[in-house]
Amino acid sequence: MTAVAWLQFLALIGAVLLLAAPLGAYIAKVYGGATAPGDRVFAPVERLIYRVGRVDPEREQPWSVYAVSLIAFSLVCTVGLYLLQRLQGVLPLNPTAAKPASPFVALNTAASFVTNTNWQNYSGEATASHLLQMAGLTVQNFVSAAVGLAVAVALVRGLTRSRSETIGNFWCDLVRGVTRILLPLALVLALVLGALGTVQTLGGPAHVLTLEGAEQTLYRGPIASQEAVKMLGTNGGGITGANSAHPFENPTPLTNIIQIAAVLLIPFALTFAFGRLVGDRRQGRVLLLAMLLLWAGSAVAVSSLEAAGVPRPGGGTLTIEGKETRFGTAGSALFGVSTTGTSTGAVNASHDSFTPGGGGLLLLNMLLGEVSPGGVGSGLYGILLFVLLAVFISGLMVGRTPEYLGKKVQVAEMKLVVFAILVVPIVVLTLSGASLLLESARASILNPGPHGISEIVYAFASQANNNGSAFAGLSGNTAWYNTAGALAMLAGRFFLIIPVLAIAGSLAKKQTVPPSAGTLPTHTPLFLVVLLAVIAIMVGLTYFPVLTLGPIVEHLAL
Repeated sequence: MTAVAWLQFLALIGAVLLLAAPLGAYIAKVYGGATAPGDRVFAPVERLIYRVGRVDPEREQPWSVYAVSLIAFSLVCTVGLYLLQRLQGVLPLNPTAAKPASPFVALNTAASFVTNTNWQNYSGEATASHLLQMAGLTVQNFVSAAVGLAVAVALVRGLTRSRSETIGNFWCDLVRGVTRILLPLALVLALVLGALGTVQTLGGPAHVLTLEGAEQTLYRGPIASQEAVKMLGTNGGGITGANSAHPFENPTPLTNIIQIAAVLLIPFALTFAFGRLVGDRRQGRVLLLAMLLLWAGSAVAVSSLEAAGVPRPGGGTLTIEGKETRFGTAGSALFGVSTTGTSTGAVNASHDSFTPGGGGLLLLNMLLGEVSPGGVGSGLYGILLFVLLAVFISGLMVGRTPEYLGKKVQVAEMKLVVFAILVVPIVVLTLSGASLLLESARASILNPGPHGISEIVYAFASQANNNGSAFAGLSGNTAWYNTAGALAMLAGRFFLIIPVLAIAGSLAKKQTVPPSAGTLPTHTPLFLVVLLAVIAIMVGLTYFPVLTLGPIVEHLAL
């Protein structure tokens, strides 16, 4: 790594941790059940929303009702977003005369934004109206992130409550996540990005003369407002096809580092919130260190690999291909690691052009289950699944009933944990294998050989893990990839959320027991090592064969 890379790396860590601690304390108060900062401002707005939606904020829900509410809300959002795309040609705020999306693209996009994936098989500036961008995609950027927050908080309640039949009220958790966390942060970030050069306008395309005297049409739109929540909500869907490599979305190295910090902020802040909500900040620090070590290790490795580059025909090395010169290898590598370590599909460089080792590590970040540090809410409940698995394995090794935060982890919970951990690998490997068998699907591979395998696995890993980034060497806008991708995104989101809520309901019903001499401490460096080992072993055993066929073979071939 160069001196510039180290400077960006250390400055980013310092800034994120400095902001994450107070934000975590604020989030804990928002969901803690008592008074919270901003009640005078937010409470009247929330009461109006509850009145319009006929929601009783005092009535809590068992996990099954909580899950049904979440699924019903997501289903309505999916249908609404699908129809908005299909009808945008006859709706207002369409200065570019965008035509209706095709049925397959509309299905894929609706599933993508509702699941917080933001995979895009279209170019935003060419195919989406301003109305679709604002009323459809931007709204889903807020509410899909708020759904992740709600699920994480519900699981925390399951761990902290004793003999309780309920885990909260989904509608209240959803509303508070939007009004008190995401909206205020997005407003501030949008103003900052706009001040630093990110475009924000409702005007149509601008027609300008180039230095050669030719006329050029430049897309303009409400970019800064969507860019803010795109990053803060770990969404990633860009308003332009070039995403965060476009100068209208990400104009300078300063906006680049700000966007990276925005991506990491809430996932890391949730570990601080977790420590406060469970009444033991040491527990939150263990999760923070686990996430931080996974992210930092990947950042250093990818930055070093990209700085070294690949051999250039005729001598020398190639390092900048596929990357924006205004960000360089350091800014591109740090951005790629941060967006693949979270459930953010944003890109400021072509991941397809990274070195085999660098691209393979970006893929590995997603295969970890998005826990380094993961998405908004999904990162916290994702790593807690690994915590429960680590506690259970440790309990078996010492011959005692596993416990976590005073709750016994038994067969019922472990069945759900194993299902939740294995469902995404099953989806990724099954759909990747099917795509390699289907001749029509193989025709979309632009780079044959090991890299083609990497492109397919990356695509389904990105979609099933609700990330949304792509290698860009795969022609994904086909009936097969649009449909299979939509199924992967829906399965990766809801087949994980439902078991998590079931675990929360099961744990909430249990009596909290005090720690004994045989209780495994889960706030120590030893448990941190065990947790990291469990994550590494699970991912290694599951994905090592397919990684060997793709990026590992490519790397060894250099």
